[in-house]
Amino acid sequence: MVRNLKYLRNIKGISQNKLAEIVNVSQQSINKYENHNVEPDISTLIKLADYFNTSVDFLIGHTEINRIIEKVERCDLNSDEMEVVEKYRIISIKEKESIKLILQNYISKS
Repeated sequence: MVRNLKYLRNIKGISQNKLAEIVNVSQQSINKYENHNVEPDISTLIKLADYFNTSVDFLIGHTEINRIIEKVERCDLNSDEMEVVEKYRIISIKEKESIKLILQNYISKS
């Protein structure tokens, strides 16, 4: 069973039929993925993850992180820096763009 599929579908407000059309499977397949321990093939999992802008790991319940897992680099952060990063991760894309503009403004004044 794709543990978080129904959750994501409900949040997005789309029917099983509509999702089936988007990922090119039957409505019955979506129902089975959500309710009957039937697993989609990897290409369908990838299509679902892409559509919901999440990871295959989140879809199958392997992580609770409901976003695309991006490549990260190891770095050492103090507690203030970590707090900024944690807050940055939960704001919207538009808010992130605003923060980037503010930072660029401060950097260009230096």
